[in-house]
Amino acid sequence: MTHRYPSQATSHPSQPSPRAPPFKVLVERCRSEPLSQSTPMGLDQVGGRMQHLLRRRAENELASKTLKVRRNGGRRWNLLKPGAEKLQISRLWVNQEDGVEEGTSEVQNGHLDPSADCLCLGRTVQNRDQMRANVINEIMSTERHYIKHLKDICEGYLKQCRKRRDMFSDEQLKIIFGNIEDIYRFQMGFVRDLEKQYNNEDPHLSEIGPCFLEHQDGFWIYSEYCNNHLDACMELSKLMKDSRYQHFFEACRLLQQMIDIAIDGFLLTPVQKICKYPLQLAELLKYTAQDHSDYRYVAAALAVMRNVTLQINERKRRLENIDKIAQWQASVLDWEGDDILDRSSELIYTGEMSWIYQPYGRNQQRVFFLFDHQMVLCKKDLIRRDILYYKGRIDMDKYEVVDIEDGRDDDFNVSMKNAFKLHNKETEEMHLFFAKKLEEKLRWLRAFREERKMVKEDEKIGFEISENQKRQAAMTVKKVSKQKGVSYSKSVPPAYPPPQDPLNQGQYMVTDGISQSQVFEFTEPRRSQAPFWQNFSRE
Repeated sequence: MTHRYPSQATSHPSQPSPRAPPFKVLVERCRSEPLSQSTPMGLDQVGGRMQHLLRRRAENELASKTLKVRRNGGRRWNLLKPGAEKLQISRLWVNQEDGVEEGTSEVQNGHLDPSADCLCLGRTVQNRDQMRANVINEIMSTERHYIKHLKDICEGYLKQCRKRRDMFSDEQLKIIFGNIEDIYRFQMGFVRDLEKQYNNEDPHLSEIGPCFLEHQDGFWIYSEYCNNHLDACMELSKLMKDSRYQHFFEACRLLQQMIDIAIDGFLLTPVQKICKYPLQLAELLKYTAQDHSDYRYVAAALAVMRNVTLQINERKRRLENIDKIAQWQASVLDWEGDDILDRSSELIYTGEMSWIYQPYGRNQQRVFFLFDHQMVLCKKDLIRRDILYYKGRIDMDKYEVVDIEDGRDDDFNVSMKNAFKLHNKETEEMHLFFAKKLEEKLRWLRAFREERKMVKEDEKIGFEISENQKRQAAMTVKKVSKQKGVSYSKSVPPAYPPPQDPLNQGQYMVTDGISQSQVFEFTEPRRSQAPFWQNFSRE
């Protein structure tokens, strides 16, 4: 039978089919609305999305075309289209109140494509247990594949490289592969415990949160690997210029029957993996009911893994600044003793204070640079105040900080204000410091506490600067001095900036830790480059 349509129908905007899903009705109406000519495409006069104007109208329509069903007296709502069957979807919202409100708001905010299959307006949603089972299965699957990747790296590449002493030295292998074998051993133990906690018949009943908590200290080995990864890429880049190494690594891959990915892609896998854990745990927590036996463990595990990734990123940032520390040291005249990088990796605080050393008892004005493990003392040039001379250092591992009240001190026989001491616990030597203001004294005291906390955390995870990284920093200093056509040891150093406030954004922030359920999590934001180094770099 031939249907004839009125000719005037072509003059009207196309309308969705009456049988079209409700969310498509919303999409078509949003597209047919006129857009503002004075604002970016898709925004109304006040900058909001056009869909937002239809929010209430769309919700009312959707509510009238859907059937809300409460299950077992619980708080979850299912949106069922009358007569529709349950659909399997890859992603949905598990809501405690109203599924329509959250779903439509996601569309309005532009986070999801309304036409995507994952949008579940007007359709049934899988229950929370099924979604939790899906996340658990994904975690287990990715862990098993990850173990295979680690095995391929250790047996397919590293083992074969060790057989070719004519091509690789021990130092080269350490740079390229880092502590990948330690990660492989740790990960096998971790996955073994995960398998024990995995419920094959009812995955949603699995309790994997405790596994992350039991192995939380082991995840710190990723810090060394991530810090070394850039050096590994640089070393591989040098070797790959020789066709012999290209053919060798390709032969290793084929012999191990590995997927078609270059060796640098395989070496990136651990870096990606440690960053993925917080995302997986956040997804798992999202679909874990609060009355589930695994809920509090998953919440604690999420805090632990976020802290691990945060600290790995922080230490990576510190390594990126070691070149600047080496350049600063080269600019200080009359330097004596070990390099700063032999023991330290972070400038925590700097400022100018009056100082009295006990054997001499003479008040001197000095500029102090507090690093982890040590504090460097410098003196300004009498004429050129931007020139610094090295005058010594204090080993912070041997001293304790003593806050003292204003008044007369019996040890130094001087009147004190805004003062504190550094006391050597072994030799009983003491250094007395005077800040200009009380606020400056408090900043120094807090900086000293932060220095001790940093040292303990570094010792816990074994953080240190490798010899290769120290050499790279030294080479950078020579390269910079060569480009400038001067020698740092004989040149005028860059202008010394005024003391910085560690409480300002971009400085090292000293905060008290927050302990909850024996889980330590940092709450301070990621710090940008310290102002001292910013000023130093501009010279």
